[in-house]
Amino acid sequence: MNEEVAANRVAWELASRHHLDDYDEHLAEAARLKSLRPWELELLGPFLAQAPMVVHLQSGHGLDDVDLVAKGARKVVGVDYSSTAATAAQRRARDLAVRVHYVVAEVPIVPLRDGCADLLYTGKGALIWMRDLQAWAAEVVRLLKPAGRLYIYEAHPVVPLWSWDEDKPRIRADRSYFAKSHINDSFPANGAQEWQWSLGDIVTACVRAGLEIEVLEEYAEPFWRPGDGHRAAAWEGRLPNSFALLARKR
Repeated sequence: MNEEVAANRVAWELASRHHLDDYDEHLAEAARLKSLRPWELELLGPFLAQAPMVVHLQSGHGLDDVDLVAKGARKVVGVDYSSTAATAAQRRARDLAVRVHYVVAEVPIVPLRDGCADLLYTGKGALIWMRDLQAWAAEVVRLLKPAGRLYIYEAHPVVPLWSWDEDKPRIRADRSYFAKSHINDSFPANGAQEWQWSLGDIVTACVRAGLEIEVLEEYAEPFWRPGDGHRAAAWEGRLPNSFALLARKR
């Protein structure tokens, strides 16, 4: 395993401990079926109504997977390189009696068969861990059935530039939109390295791999806010903080 990836994995395993330490809280949150945002459901609703087989790359805590099944998915297979996160998510799926199965693997090398997914769901802090975006896109296409869909709901690529100041939005002097990567100093801790991909990088990788972009939307609302209630001025509606992409396998 690459040295940078190995260090990130250690950081992510530590960050994922709270899924076990606060298991009952996360179980109750999953049971509320509020993980998927309304704008996600607006785009995904027609496909979930067809009872798709869903693969969730970099599934993390797995709360989205419970919601995907509740909203119509026939089954969800989550893939994450944190055994801690996958273990907690699998236990939660069993406790809630939902058809979700977890595999521990380092994306983009996914131990699932070709064409196994009608819908591939990913995002919410996933693409920042990909060192090779073209390899990731090629794996997405391999996993999708003909005419299958990729859905990404992710932090907007400009988010690393925004400060968390409360009085007004500012651009961080130590970050660049066109940088290769940066060190995360908020979450997860321990200096994890995040790779940066512009919106152009993401769209181009998808198209080159054989996907047809159907929808690209940008939102002012971040996909994640810290649990301490902090409110940054950059999140108050003037700046892009997340985006969604829906693409079809040609």
